[in-house]
Amino acid sequence: MRARRQCPGGFVYHVLNRANSKRMIFENALDFMAFEHVLAEGVLQYPIRLLGYCIMSNHWHLLLWPYHDGELSVFMKWITMTHSHRWNAAHGETGFGHLYQGRFKSFPVQSNGHFLSVLRYIESNPLRAGLVSRSMFWRWSSLAIRQGIRKDGLSLADAPVSLPDHWLDLVDLHPNEGDLKKIERSIGRGCPLGDDAWTVQTASQMELTASLHALGRPKGRKKVSDTIFKKPINDNEIR
Repeated sequence: MRARRQCPGGFVYHVLNRANSKRMIFENALDFMAFEHVLAEGVLQYPIRLLGYCIMSNHWHLLLWPYHDGELSVFMKWITMTHSHRWNAAHGETGFGHLYQGRFKSFPVQSNGHFLSVLRYIESNPLRAGLVSRSMFWRWSSLAIRQGIRKDGLSLADAPVSLPDHWLDLVDLHPNEGDLKKIERSIGRGCPLGDDAWTVQTASQMELTASLHALGRPKGRKKVSDTIFKKPINDNEIR
């Protein structure tokens, strides 16, 4: 039996999901637009704030900020089920198996420099994949909307942290491998991403403490909490 997911309101969450068997489910503009329409409907139907997103060919990233407990799970269940049904109907694959590889992955993010690091990670995804020369040129992301490249995109809520004036240039800078590994560790394990004290407290509140100790570190090494995000991007460093 799967453990019940703890998703209290008031926290920012990085949420993602991948297509089953890593198949391409977004192959043309209509596929991308269809998913954006589902997101737009979901935001109208459920009280949740969309802070950022990026849709790739076989997966997507969302940065969400629910108001109340349990809203994230309800919202994501509706998004994945609705998109799956519509995609299968549009592609004539109803009854041919699951569209997604499983339930969505998520982890809470502290609303400080760590938020900026995760948003940067999401919006730079197409550039890191070599699909565009600049991140803002990827049409299916919040960065294209924020920079005015898209006039028909989704509405974005105000973020809990102000973006620096040179955000566009910052997104295009390749992050160091240490920062990438820390974010990807949180993706893989579902562990909170934030300052040490916040990470431990949040993990305890959400019953995610085991995710902090899943690395199997040898004796004498640093505490796992020390390796989560020792030196995050913050406003003073990037302005």
